[in-house]
Amino acid sequence: MTHWYEGPLAAFDTETTGVDVETDRIVSAALVVQDAPGARPRVSRWLVNPGVPVPAGATEVHGLTDDHLQRNGRWPSPVMSEIAELLAEQAAAARPLVVMNAPFDLTLLDRELRRHRASSLGDRLGSAPLRVLDPRVLDKHLDRYRKGRRTLTDLCAHYEVTLAEAHDAAADALAALEVVRALGRRFAARLERLSPAELHTLQTTWHAAQARGLQAWFARSGTPETVDTSWPLRPALPAAA
Repeated sequence: MTHWYEGPLAAFDTETTGVDVETDRIVSAALVVQDAPGARPRVSRWLVNPGVPVPAGATEVHGLTDDHLQRNGRWPSPVMSEIAELLAEQAAAARPLVVMNAPFDLTLLDRELRRHRASSLGDRLGSAPLRVLDPRVLDKHLDRYRKGRRTLTDLCAHYEVTLAEAHDAAADALAALEVVRALGRRFAARLERLSPAELHTLQTTWHAAQARGLQAWFARSGTPETVDTSWPLRPALPAAA
């Protein structure tokens, strides 16, 4: 019997103009599909001219400048449509989708679709739901008392996964996929009896508990920050907002 973490997986990642899912834009994205561990991945890449300036801080992270994006990037509208179409194909095939920190990437994609295509991610997926696997949520639940940061770079180091080019969307997506495979093997006794659909549902609860814990820590430290408990997609703000 092949367990889900040894079977076909897809992974999605974006690079952006910033960290605000309501106002920032996607400048590059990638979808990686791998049929089995060690199999050659199929990679779809997109480079986007966001139509707004890219802050210097964002360029320092992913290396994509305004000039490069204006010369080589495509307009957002067709790109967002293509991404949504390929994610819908993963959902229809019941192929689990790995997304590191899913509420960021998937929410940002949803807002880009609303901005440029007058549709939501849910609209584009139709009746086939995504089965999302978020290595950040999984790791924090399965190894909750481990100290240290849990960025993708940290998870790759901990699970001995090679991250060739951090902050390249395709490299990050593939690395996140490999982290999930490593998580599955390490915690097989706790995960192998769960289907990706069951894990998706459980992660909504696990993420909410993790978010409440972080919110409590912020409150104790006097940090005026609100942590959203929604996973894997944050609800859209009312139009008036």
